[in-house]
Amino acid sequence: MREGEKLTKIAVIQFPGSNCDYDTHYALEEVIGCNSDIVWYKKSNIDEYDGIVVPGGFSYGDYLRAGSIAARTPMAKSIVKEIEKGKPVLGICNGFQILTELNILPGALMLNEYPRFVCKDVKLKVESNNSLFTRKFDEGEKIDLPIAHKEGNYYASESTTRKLLDSGRAALRYTDEEGRPNAEFNPNGSVGDIAAVLNRKGNVLGMMPHPERAAEEILGSSDGAKILEGMVESASKV
Repeated sequence: MREGEKLTKIAVIQFPGSNCDYDTHYALEEVIGCNSDIVWYKKSNIDEYDGIVVPGGFSYGDYLRAGSIAARTPMAKSIVKEIEKGKPVLGICNGFQILTELNILPGALMLNEYPRFVCKDVKLKVESNNSLFTRKFDEGEKIDLPIAHKEGNYYASESTTRKLLDSGRAALRYTDEEGRPNAEFNPNGSVGDIAAVLNRKGNVLGMMPHPERAAEEILGSSDGAKILEGMVESASKV
């Protein structure tokens, strides 16, 4: 960073029940090297931030539906406002659920096909690197990220699913060891083996895998750091 240059500032939103906020904050500050604040959901204005991460966890205990109560808070309206300005927003796991509840992203997250909590590393294929979140990868690259969820079964109508796949907005897909979509390696039953979805504008990504848990080699993979780095670099230009 050049002397006098402003560090990019990212808000990590903390709802009651968030539990991946500090992991995400650490990855952003200590690995990526930007400024990051954990922002309590009652803060009314977040326009000072260059980008936003809605982290994983169990906001409001996942009562009613995962993410449904958080999506009806004043903070959710503030997030939508910043999205409309073009700022990058990353929703991880519960954050992805919140973004679908807000209709920022199409589809919905349902109970896993086998209705139990699943926590393990998965293989993913980068379907498109034509986004600010995935541009650090090669198109078609195979990466490793962990998942930890019970409601990660992504569903969208057949026509919406086809549009997502054809346009590259299904940014990441669950695959086998060879990088091929394979129902046997789909951990939750997601339609089209979809693990991550972009909005039309490309400044919002919702993903079930946890990039913050794969940001350093000591964790077994540093693939997640590339997603966070791409977001931070783009946030600095908004």
